Amino acid sequence: MGPQELIVLGVIVVAIGLFISDRLSIDLIALSIIAVLVISGVLTPKQGLAGFSDPATLTVAFMFVLSAGVLRSGVLRALAPALSEHMRRSEVRGMAILLLGIPVISAFLTNTPIVAVFIPIVVQAARQAGISASRMLIPLSFATILGGTTTLIGTSTNILMSGIAVEHGLPPIAMFQQTPMGLVFLVVGVLYLLLSGRKLLRKDRDPTGLEERFGVKDYISEIELLPHAPSVGTRIMESPLVKQMHMDIIEIRRGEQVFTIPAGDMVLQAHDVLKVRCDIGHIRTLNDRRYIRIHPAHGTGAGARTDQEAGTQGTKLVELVITANSPLAGSPLHEADLMRIYRAVPLAVRSREAVVNQRLEDVVLRAGDVILAEVRSHYVERLRALDRSADSPFAIIAEQDGAAGYDKRTALISGLTLLAVVLSTAFGLFPIVVSGLLGVCVVVLTRCMSMKDVYDAIDWKIVFLLAGSLSLGVAMSASGLSERLANGIVSALGGWGPVAVLSGIYLCTALLTEVMSNNATAAVVAPIAIAAGEALHVSPIPFVMAVTFAASFSFMTPIGYQTNTMVYGAGRYKFTDFTRVGAPMAFMFWILATLLIPVFYPF
Repeated sequence: MGPQELIVLGVIVVAIGLFISDRLSIDLIALSIIAVLVISGVLTPKQGLAGFSDPATLTVAFMFVLSAGVLRSGVLRALAPALSEHMRRSEVRGMAILLLGIPVISAFLTNTPIVAVFIPIVVQAARQAGISASRMLIPLSFATILGGTTTLIGTSTNILMSGIAVEHGLPPIAMFQQTPMGLVFLVVGVLYLLLSGRKLLRKDRDPTGLEERFGVKDYISEIELLPHAPSVGTRIMESPLVKQMHMDIIEIRRGEQVFTIPAGDMVLQAHDVLKVRCDIGHIRTLNDRRYIRIHPAHGTGAGARTDQEAGTQGTKLVELVITANSPLAGSPLHEADLMRIYRAVPLAVRSREAVVNQRLEDVVLRAGDVILAEVRSHYVERLRALDRSADSPFAIIAEQDGAAGYDKRTALISGLTLLAVVLSTAFGLFPIVVSGLLGVCVVVLTRCMSMKDVYDAIDWKIVFLLAGSLSLGVAMSASGLSERLANGIVSALGGWGPVAVLSGIYLCTALLTEVMSNNATAAVVAPIAIAAGEALHVSPIPFVMAVTFAASFSFMTPIGYQTNTMVYGAGRYKFTDFTRVGAPMAFMFWILATLLIPVFYPF
């Protein structure tokens, strides 16, 4: 193995480790890959940076914008009342509508924003129907994944694979080239989830109140400041209560006056009654020092008031689900500064499988985490408006009255523009990158979106990842590493024919995508798969399709695909819930791929 092959292999091994560990963001890993390959001389600077101008990268960026144009119109949120009614009548009926309707949407819109929009819709509908949200959120994620594999624009992985194919001298993937096999996977997946998978989902009901779901009862108390307390006469932000005791002051009652989510520069006075979020141990320490008087009549805020009563007194409890592309992801909660920016006091964080109630300021937020926050009532609508924007840092799970309104003009123009992009590409009028560019121009010129909206709609992490992935693919081919690895696979499995090699490549891709980014998985395996087809002297297209499907089909873990990560916290799932429901589905898809991909895409 030559020096360049060793360098590329080392880059792949380190990159895989970083992707799995989640210690660095995917965009930083991608940029580091380009830097190492260029500095080491494996790629020229032009080759290393070519991924940023590649049609596949630009197409993905344009599709983010077109998807945002449809989603920000609010048209999908208008489906919430109907979905709730169907769930109320029958859980199976509601799930069937979800499993059949979501793939139609995700076939043409970007997967991650769809899940961000539908998490609150599904959670609210399930709770109104008396069903645990955990019964519906895994099906939501899986349905989105299935729909995304039925067309070229359904997910960025498909577009990336098309770009890699072109880099290796193959024709690009057509708009509906994946559809026949994708529909087989979709039908089998829907039937499995309705007939068998549904029985493997947890049957426990959600706790009835937000306080119970987050266990905040022992962390919210009402205390009265005594005249000699050190905090009397100080501003909230400088008071010992906040700086030393790590308290969050949610409300101040001063005589007949009530100050909800008070500003940090408000001066505390003797006999102020404070509603605070704090470890009960700190409260007892202050009480022992005779700095405060606990108000047992009010007890804890969670125990004394219902969600509705909180709203009548100027605040409301809401759940904020961190989206996959949120700027808050990867940052400690104190940097999010929810109180200053959104007038929201964090009360608890449900992070993966645990609920955190103490030292919230140190909690590092991740996609899928759910924050319970108390918000000023008149700020809730502002949060909902932010939630409807393309660059929302979170999806809001909150009770809504009546049907959600939507912008009919924006929905009509964005929808027709997206349809025109699909048809012009399908009929060969323009390449997909040109159609996407024209579509973006239309939605901006018709004022459905501003240029700021365009920039905000693009998931730049994915764009950088695609650029890095394309460069890695070029490096694997240029160094000869992909050919060497492909020859190894062919030597091991080629005796059983190309079907066995295809089956092995699909299985390796499916397992790898469970623990790292689907795009990164595709970038690593695709050059090997294409080289394997060439080594067998058969068409590489079936191998390209095997990698394309397998890289997106992450069902067994909550970390392999962004939509799984997003529903992880919102559904109060355990890691094993995904394995229990997803493993049989993944096994069936492996068998289907082995048997049918060669039928739809002959060697």
